[in-house]
This record gives sequence, structure tokens and C-alpha cells, in this order.
Amino acid sequence: MKLGFIGFGEAAFELSVGLKQEGLEIIFAHDVMLDHPTFGPQIKGRAIQAQVELLASPEEVLDQVDVVMVAVPADKAYEVSELLKPHLKKGCIYVDVSASTPAVKQKINNTIQEKNAFFVDAAMLGPLPVYKHKVPISASGNGVDQLISLMTSYGMNITKVNENPGDASAVKLIRSIYMKGVAALCLELLEAAHELNVEELVLDSLSETLDSKSFKETMNRLVTGTSIHALRRSIELDGSIQMLETSNLNSVMSKAAKNKLEALARLNLKEKFKGQKPDHWLEVIKACKEDTIPSS
Repeated sequence: MKLGFIGFGEAAFELSVGLKQEGLEIIFAHDVMLDHPTFGPQIKGRAIQAQVELLASPEEVLDQVDVVMVAVPADKAYEVSELLKPHLKKGCIYVDVSASTPAVKQKINNTIQEKNAFFVDAAMLGPLPVYKHKVPISASGNGVDQLISLMTSYGMNITKVNENPGDASAVKLIRSIYMKGVAALCLELLEAAHELNVEELVLDSLSETLDSKSFKETMNRLVTGTSIHALRRSIELDGSIQMLETSNLNSVMSKAAKNKLEALARLNLKEKFKGQKPDHWLEVIKACKEDTIPSS
């Protein structure tokens, strides 16, 4: 089996290192920045370290491989698929690992299908420097079964979502709402805790609360409880915002949360649920859908 990469940045490098260790002998790659005065030497150095053969053009890569993994920035993914299309061989497995939206992945799939190639929308759900080729990957598209069959023996951790291109990326992007959002929220919290010299007290208190239950249990408790206490919690959060502003600290995340809570409060779910916290978060989501939360 011969593997190729279009784009040889961190993702392609880390995957290659791991796959080589698993015994995958032939890996080719091309990167548009290969001759760049600054980035070219870095790409070449990574290729040597990963034992990957760099080729001068994407056409040369596609001519050699059975599976091509396209690891380019999300805003270039569709453009690259159009450039690669004339050179795709029938039966080739085209794996897009970019963080593009589901709509873009569907457009790429349509492009690939015109060449009778197989398409895989692959969403990597973990840090590559940690997991390398074993990073959890959710995948959708008509080429997933073939990809799993080829790559599982090399230690790749690929889970099939379905054959609908874009659904795997939807998982990644929805997950990012939390992962990126909570990182930004943590920055706001830590800035305030450090400024007021109470970081250890705050972190110990949060750890005691959050470490006592699983993520799913904690999430369910927070969402169901907030559904009937949204107004009170938005008022409490306003106090946090005032404290931040008094200390000349950024409160953008707290303000956004307050807006969301106020919008939720306007739905008056407390009355809908007769003052009783629902058992499951899905009841809250369904209630919200009945009356769309007004935009703030």
C-alpha cells in the first residue's frame, strides 16, 4: 500500500512518523511551500525525519499512491480538490483531513465522484503530537470502509460515522464549540483569579465540583438546572462582569454567556417545566426548539 500527502505540515508529519513506525514503507508527499525560503527547509527536514519522499508536484504523488490524504488549510481544501481532480486515478481513496465545514466537504465529494474515486471526510479528534497516527478519527463518505480495511493494520484509529460526507466534520466542529470555547472561558477565569490573587482557592473549588462526576453527568446537571434558573444565573453573572470591568479585565466570554442565559430566560422554561428540573438535557433542547431562542 502506497500513501501520499498533499500538504506536509504538522498533521502529515505526525501521521507519517507513526505510520513509518508501524511498518508502512512507502509514503510520498508534496507541499506547495516546498521551495519557500523560510518554510521549505522545515518541510524538507520533517520529511527526512519521517522518512517520507518529497515529490515536486501533486501530480507525481497522485500517480504513485493508492490513498491520498489532503492536509491543507480549511480555506484551501475545495480549491485544492479542483486542482487535483484531473490527476486522480479511478479507485483512489481521497481523504480530506482539513477542518472544513460539512458543506465544503460535500462539494469536495462531488468533485471527487466525477473521477470515480472514493472520498473520505476525516475529522481528527485529538492532539497529533500526542497520538500521532493513532489519533481518534471520525470518518464519513463512500471510501471509509476501504480506508479502515487498509489502515487498521497500521494502527490507525478510524471510526465510521456513516457514508454521508460532511457528517464527520460536523462532529469535529460541534466538538470545537466546547473545546475552543472552554479554553477561552478558562483564560478569562484565570486572568481574574490571578489579578485578585485567589487562583488556588478558585481552582480547588472548581476541581472539587467538576472532578466529582463524569463529563456527561456534569453537563446534564448544568444544562437542566440552568433551564429553570437562567434568569437568576444571568443576574449572578452580571456581578462577575461588573467585577471584571472594575479590575479592567476583559469580560467578553462572560458577557456572551450572560446574553445566552438571558435569551434562555425569555423562553420561560421554568413555567413550562412547572419549576421542576428536567431529567435530561434533551428535554431542554426540545423545549428551546419549540420557541427559537431570540438572537441577542
